[in-house]
Amino acid sequence: MTNFTRRSVVLGAAALAACDTSQGSGGAEVIDRRVTNALSYLYETYPETVQLRDKAIGKLVMPMIGEAGFIVGGSYGEGALQIDDVTVEYYSATQGSIGFQIGAQQFAYVIFFLTPTALRRFRTSPGWTGGAEAELTGGQQGAGLSASTVTQNSSVAFLFARQGLMAGATIQGTKYTRILR
Repeated sequence: MTNFTRRSVVLGAAALAACDTSQGSGGAEVIDRRVTNALSYLYETYPETVQLRDKAIGKLVMPMIGEAGFIVGGSYGEGALQIDDVTVEYYSATQGSIGFQIGAQQFAYVIFFLTPTALRRFRTSPGWTGGAEAELTGGQQGAGLSASTVTQNSSVAFLFARQGLMAGATIQGTKYTRILR
């Protein structure tokens, strides 16, 4: 059993606080602007994602996720679910992880829902996904290998725009929560 000292709890709390990307968020207008900018960057930088966009029934865009970890880690961000390029709902994504990890980073991702069933499952589920990840991120570019339960539901997740320094191999879970804006 792991004994947590006061120092490790304080350091963990400080790391998780650093992940809060909602500070000064300003609501729906800010999320919408970030979503638009993230999608523009994605389609210009990775033109192959335009085909995914065209095939998708809907997409969850998380334009800014902050993540930090030292053995135990976490991340947080807010984004929007779009259907036919129109925002229909706003979501937060909160992630917890445990394993060998150290560092902090920011990134964005889009989950493309390729079937009506996948989109319906996301919107009606309790919002949990689980997975395992090995990653090494440094500077403006990062490389990552991930496996997620999301891909088993006829969806494709595309992670991009990583910045920071993070290394690790973790088991993790993400909670998606519908938020009102």
